[in-house]
Amino acid sequence: MIKVGCCGFAGGMANYFKKFEVVEVQQTFYKLPRIETARKWRSMSPSDFEFTMKAWQVITHPPTSPTYRKAGIEAKQNYGFFRVNDDTIKAWDATRKIAKELKASIVIFQCPASFKENNENIKNMKEFFSSISHDFIFGWEPRGNWKEETIKKICEELDLIHVVDPFKNESLYGMPKYYRLHGIGGYNYDYNMNELKKLKEICLKHSEAYCMFNNTKMMKNAMEFIELLKKE
Repeated sequence: MIKVGCCGFAGGMANYFKKFEVVEVQQTFYKLPRIETARKWRSMSPSDFEFTMKAWQVITHPPTSPTYRKAGIEAKQNYGFFRVNDDTIKAWDATRKIAKELKASIVIFQCPASFKENNENIKNMKEFFSSISHDFIFGWEPRGNWKEETIKKICEELDLIHVVDPFKNESLYGMPKYYRLHGIGGYNYDYNMNELKKLKEICLKHSEAYCMFNNTKMMKNAMEFIELLKKE
C-alpha cells in the first residue's frame, strides 16, 4: 500500500480533504495549535482520513534555530537535541495531546543538520525515547552527519522508523517506509514524470510506504503521483 499526501494542507483544508487521504501537519513543529483547533480539524476531515504530524521543535531544535523566531517563540537554553528536562517533557506531553486529538498515526521527529552524531546526542535520544510512552509510530529524520550503521542501530533499539527523502538516502530501518520529498536540489522544485516513476519503483519494494511531498509543487506532484500509481 502506498499512501500519498502533502506536508501541509496544500490548496486549503476543505479542498485538500477532497483530494487526499493523508496529510502531514507542519504547524505542530513551529507552534502547537490549541486542542480545540486540532479537534476541529479532525471533525472536518472524513472519518477515514489519516493525520501524521511533526513533533514540536522544542524537543529537537536548539535555541539558536531560526525556526523559533519564525514561530514567535522565545527559546530557552535547554531546548532541543532531545535533552530530557521539564521543558522538553512538557513539550512532548503537549505534542502527544494534539496527536491524540488528531488520531495521528505517525509522529515525525525532524532534526536539524546541527544535530550530529556524538555520544551526548545519542545518550539524549536514548533517555528521551525511554522516558515517553510509544502511543504512535515514531519517525526520525536525521539531517546531520550520521553513519548508516549508527542510524540503523538507534532506530532498532528505540523502535523508530528512519525517515528520508528517497532521492537522497535509503531508509535503513522500520516499517512502514516514510518518505518526505523535499525537492531535488531544493524546495522550489517540480518533479518530472521520470522521477515520479522512479519513486514508484522505490515504493513498490515495500509492503507499505508513505510519500509526503514537501516542495513548491507539492499538490501538483502528489496528484500526478496518485494518477501514476493507478496505472499498471
